[in-house]
Amino acid sequence: MKTETTIQGLSASLNPARSARKIIGFVPTMGNLHEGHLNLVREARKLCDVVIVSIFVNPIQFGPNEDFDNYPRTLEHDSHLLAEVGCDIVFAPSVEQMYGKCPRLTNISVGEITDDLCGLQRPGHFDGVAVVVTKLFNIVQPNFAFFGQKDYQQLAVIKQLVRDLNMAIEVIGVPIARAEDGLALSSRNGYLSEQDRQTAPVIFKSLTTAEQELHAGKALAEVLAHLRKSLTDAGLIVDYVEARSPILQKVEQFDQDVVLFVAAKLGKTRLIDNLQVKHTA
Repeated sequence: MKTETTIQGLSASLNPARSARKIIGFVPTMGNLHEGHLNLVREARKLCDVVIVSIFVNPIQFGPNEDFDNYPRTLEHDSHLLAEVGCDIVFAPSVEQMYGKCPRLTNISVGEITDDLCGLQRPGHFDGVAVVVTKLFNIVQPNFAFFGQKDYQQLAVIKQLVRDLNMAIEVIGVPIARAEDGLALSSRNGYLSEQDRQTAPVIFKSLTTAEQELHAGKALAEVLAHLRKSLTDAGLIVDYVEARSPILQKVEQFDQDVVLFVAAKLGKTRLIDNLQVKHTA
């Protein structure tokens, strides 16, 4: 497995694969990898001849009071994990390599689907995601790109971006990886205190209860209110509890497939999760 830290070095490493028209798969990450990330690489390995994983903590998707400076950077450990699951090239650029020394004058915004949920709570976040993903797609030029469904809104933003800008890339969403107790795996789970880690599975438990209530015929508004209360009673500070269609349109009742979204703070850690609920006639 190679590690490249420059755009030129990555391009040189990929030239033989491109010349041979091999299928290139790409997994963008910010590092501090867990089993969810490794699942993305495994999925990429099934479909692609060459698998690239980027490790880059992107400064422009963090707000002024967020954890950019403290975000865990564990490149050596990440590289060992990636070698074990069949990654071919790790791309680990510096901020200067990605953004240069001159001011960035170009921005990319994906409207409507970034206006609420995490977009409302984290202004500018998805613009930062859109810029860095576009840059990475231009650098790597993959055939397939793999993203986790835990960041469902992010996945929707990237699919919209690729569609709107006619990028020749297929974006594949991979199901959420969970701990045995149901907690969605996240690099930020490491911020949880021991006590908070014991509490955190209430998010998934509450989501599955909500799913059962919907299938039992309870009104969507009632189910969402109960979901919010169960989180609050467990000590979480709720940012939002929402239901959307699979393409993130607002829904008032459970008469189609819906996605239940939760974002909440537990201690100082912001956690997100979602559950897709099928509607059966």
